[in-house]
Amino acid sequence: MFLIQFLEQNPVIFLLFCTLIGLSVGSFLNVVIYRLPVMLEREWRAQCHELLDSTPPPEEELFDLARPASRCPHCGHLIRAWENIPVVSYLLLRGRCSDCGKGISLRYPVIEGVTGLLSLIVAWHFGPGWQLLAALTLTWALIALTMIDYDQQLLPDNIVLPLLWLGLLASLWGLFVTPEEAIIGAAAGYLSLWSIFQLFRLITGKEGMGYGDFKLFALFGAWLGWQSLFQIILLSSLVGALVGVAMILFLGRDRSLPIPFGPYLAAAGWISLMWGESINGLYLNWAGL
Repeated sequence: MFLIQFLEQNPVIFLLFCTLIGLSVGSFLNVVIYRLPVMLEREWRAQCHELLDSTPPPEEELFDLARPASRCPHCGHLIRAWENIPVVSYLLLRGRCSDCGKGISLRYPVIEGVTGLLSLIVAWHFGPGWQLLAALTLTWALIALTMIDYDQQLLPDNIVLPLLWLGLLASLWGLFVTPEEAIIGAAAGYLSLWSIFQLFRLITGKEGMGYGDFKLFALFGAWLGWQSLFQIILLSSLVGALVGVAMILFLGRDRSLPIPFGPYLAAAGWISLMWGESINGLYLNWAGL
């Protein structure tokens, strides 16, 4: 209680604190984005080996979110603590490994910086309190899901399902919506996209999206209620269509290659979390309702 009062009375310290936390979390998200798909692939491979072969699979190096320690992908140089300061280390090292001198991907500081910036925006919008803690948790998870889906066309249940349940639990305290709105939202979110998927497959014989998209949409229904679903699907479809057409026209992307829908759904859901009511108000005013 004292901490919340202190942060409310010192907004600059509060915003700076949230930004620094966001930068640090962004560094961890870089690990999650790279390692979680590898961990899942190893787990699936071990399960398949167990089902198809009675002999034990060959032992592999322990690999999780904490081990092994981060290394340079080119020379294997262990990343020291001072080389792992979000954004700052990249600038000090001028984007190169301190040992072999080869380039470090710009993606790492970009994700750290984006996480810090979005954390600042969320803190500015909600202020100190439980809503802020919940919104930051959702924001950070959406960044990880966006990048994993972009890289692997995968929305891991390890992230999506705990967040869906967290959204339902948050409704018990009315952080964003009531329990009734959250339960209906989760069910409607999943079943709506699942129904569209089944209808599209029946007509075309193709699968237009993955089951992870259904779960992610259900997640937003749990967090933001059933009222937000139309806005989210409209925003995500519009942005997805514009980006997809732009990639085909200007980047020469093959039309037959699938485009992951998760990043657009995540972006639309985050926008709805932050400004959904304002967007609805603008629409109603424009429509004269």
